Amino acid sequence: MRDALRDPALVAELNTAADIDVIAVGKASGPMLTAFVAAIGRPLRTMTGIGPVRPDTLPAGVEWHDSGHPIPDARSVTAARRALAIAAAASERDLLVVLLSGGTSALMALPAEGVTLEDKQDTVRQLLKSGATIDELNAVRKHLSAIKGGRLAAATGAPVVTLVISDVVGDDLSVIGSGPTMPDPSTFAEALKVLDSRGGRGAYPAAAVAWLQRGDRGDVAETPKADDPRMKQSTARIIGGRMTAVEGAEEAARSRGFHVHVIDHPIVGEARDAARAFAADIRQTLTHLPPPACIIGAGETTVHVKGTGTGGRNQEFALAMLAALADLTRPTLHETQIAFGSIGTDGIDGPTDAAGAIVDSTTAQRAAARELDPTGFLNNNDSFNFFSALDDLVRTGPTGTNVGDVQVALIA
Repeated sequence: MRDALRDPALVAELNTAADIDVIAVGKASGPMLTAFVAAIGRPLRTMTGIGPVRPDTLPAGVEWHDSGHPIPDARSVTAARRALAIAAAASERDLLVVLLSGGTSALMALPAEGVTLEDKQDTVRQLLKSGATIDELNAVRKHLSAIKGGRLAAATGAPVVTLVISDVVGDDLSVIGSGPTMPDPSTFAEALKVLDSRGGRGAYPAAAVAWLQRGDRGDVAETPKADDPRMKQSTARIIGGRMTAVEGAEEAARSRGFHVHVIDHPIVGEARDAARAFAADIRQTLTHLPPPACIIGAGETTVHVKGTGTGGRNQEFALAMLAALADLTRPTLHETQIAFGSIGTDGIDGPTDAAGAIVDSTTAQRAAARELDPTGFLNNNDSFNFFSALDDLVRTGPTGTNVGDVQVALIA
């Protein structure tokens, strides 16, 4: 935030506005709002924060809303209504500043007409369970919402500036937080295609499906597009993302004497498939990178839940890496010690209290001693209980930000 607010063009825009309203929403909303207020150097008309938990410290005068995540709840609806009211009250002489970070889609939710909060909750749960990508998830959420997909910016007469910490691979501004201030390139038809490919329309609440079908027929207005005049006054910039975390990890590894290789391409796809690909990257990298070596990647994987267990994408990624580590320690790397971790930068991995998990050269042996079958746990999507039994979960608690997931392999 401090770096972003050194931009002369942004400073000029802030200084010339008659009044400034600030809405900070997402997992990083507390620190983003605190940094903004400290740096702005002028009074603000309203300051509103929306996040999963109220931070210990906030600037004086902030209106704070605790909200629901990862499934929106009644607090999410209250927060969304308040954000729309602030936007509607701003005039063309004012400036609406939106500080956006990961988690916004759930934290600020307002169902479309005829769709209940429960309908949206059930839709999101089904999409998550079916392994929907963030693009697919947001295409549906935006078209079941009265605030996402540019509708927050469309509700105000003021210019809008959005400063974004991205948790989305590729940093697509229309996807991060479901793009409440950005034009939406997705359509009702595309949202229906997502339902069709993720379990079929019959797996989703009838009211949600009916609303999307009405939109596809043209009976209700599409989300604002790039040519919508209301979007011309809305600008946004990325101020942090997954490579911010990678750069921090790289700096820490080099300071500890590791030779570092960063995987440039984002780590995406089904978690267990991504694990195999990461192992291949390790194998290739070790042909030219001497030990001690550190290999770092980042992105966001998915899990198509078929079992009845508990876990998250980082824990499943780590569990899937276990077999790959056994292969890596064979003849070419005989007796080499390897450790691998996959960690959610928000400190929350799926519906668990862990940020992720670690596997190393001893994991398979320790699991066998406890009669834990890694394949069985993986097939049941039960990575949390596997790693809990071995005390190999990583628990950081909520970190107050989110820039996706980071994967690290250390080779001694």
